[in-house]
Amino acid sequence: MLKLSELLISHQEIESFDELIPLIQAVARSGERFFRMDVKPPYPDTPDDWEDRLEAAFSGLAR
Repeated sequence: MLKLSELLISHQEIESFDELIPLIQAVARSGERFFRMDVKPPYPDTPDDWEDRLEAAFSGLAR
């Protein structure tokens, strides 16, 4: 199971929400089946609908 908190810790080079989306997509393509959003991304540009956008990125709905 992919946890957002672990991903954020292991990729501290990410500086914005927009940079996080391709990382989520790459992890999903690598075969990860479950994604848990256990923390809110700490970026100033994190949108109000961040959970929906990350879920869409993980499930392949976002491009």
